[in-house]
Amino acid sequence: MALSIQNALLHALLFFLLCPFAEWALHRYIMHRPFRILFWWLRYPFRSHAQVHHDIYRADHTYHAQPGDTGEKIPMAWWNSLVIVAIGCTMISSYFNYFGWKWLPLALVIMFGYYGVYEYIHWCMHLPRQRRMELWWAFKKLNGHHLLHHRYMHKNFNVVFPLADLVFGTLMIRSPIAFAQARGPAVPDVQPLHEATPRG
Repeated sequence: MALSIQNALLHALLFFLLCPFAEWALHRYIMHRPFRILFWWLRYPFRSHAQVHHDIYRADHTYHAQPGDTGEKIPMAWWNSLVIVAIGCTMISSYFNYFGWKWLPLALVIMFGYYGVYEYIHWCMHLPRQRRMELWWAFKKLNGHHLLHHRYMHKNFNVVFPLADLVFGTLMIRSPIAFAQARGPAVPDVQPLHEATPRG
C-alpha cells in the first residue's frame, strides 16, 4: 500500500513538472507567434493573447484592469483548457504506453489543476482585489515575473512555476532599464538595482 502511494506521488510529481514546460512551449510558440498560413485555430491564440490581451494590459498602470474593465480579456476561453490538456496528454502518450494508461486520470487531474491555478493567479494579477493570496510572498514574486513578461514579451513565459524559463534561459528577474511600471501592494519593484525608479 505504501509503495503504491509512493508510486502515485512520484507520477504526480512528474506530471506536475511537465506542466511548466508545456505552459512555456504553448505560451512562447503558439500564443506569441502568428500562424498566417495555417488554420484559424492556430491564429486565434496569437490574436487573443499577444494582440488583444497584451495590448490592453501592459507593464505600466494598465497592467491592472482600469475602471469599467470587467476583466473579460484576462482569461482564455473556457474551451482552451480542453484543447491544452488534450495536447499535453498527446505529447506524453508514450509515457502512458510505457507506464500504463491507468495513470491518465491522475495526469488529467494534475493538468486541469495546473491550468486552474494558472487562470486564477493570472486573473488576480490583472484584477487585484487585495485578496489574502495577493499578500503571499510567492504571489508577489510571480506577479513581478509576469509583469516583466508584459514589458518584455520574449521573457518569462511561465505564470505558475517558472521552471522552464530557468531551464531555457528566458528567466528575467529585473528589468535591464528603468520604466514606469505598475504599482500596488502585490507588485514588487522590478526596476534595475541602484537606479531611480520611475513612477507609473
